[in-house]
Parts: sequence; structure tokens; C-alpha cells
Amino acid sequence: MKRLVVLAVLVTLGGCGAANDLRPTSTQKPLVTPYGARTAPTATQMLTPSSQERPERSDELLKKSDTRRGDEFDLPPHN
Repeated sequence: MKRLVVLAVLVTLGGCGAANDLRPTSTQKPLVTPYGARTAPTATQMLTPSSQERPERSDELLKKSDTRRGDEFDLPPHN
């Protein structure tokens, strides 16, 4: 009996996905244009991350090893 209920729930939830693109209804207002922009951004523009949101990876390897200077502020704790 539990298997039948679980199967029925899975089949019901499987039919919830939309097969078509989402469109705004006729009562919805269009997207608000951001301050300073001339036109409202499209969905593709909003979903494309900028270079600041997704920076490129730096593959620069360490080419030479340098010794560190002494740190004059690296003092033992006071008792």
C-alpha cells in the first residue's frame, strides 16, 4: 500500500514540470528598468554572469621562490 502511495505521489509530481517557456501574463507589468539604464535587460542578459561575478582563474604558477622578510610585528603574546 505504501509503495502505491509513493508511486502515485511521484507520478503526480512528475507532471508538474512545464514543457513550454514561461511568459508573463497580460496583467503583469514589464520589468523595471534599472536606474541609469536606457532599456530593461533581457532575460539572457540577466542570466549571463559578468566578469566580476565569475572571475577568470589565474593559472600563473610560482616561477621563483623568494624568502620572506622578518616581520617586526610578529611578537610573542604578553603575559
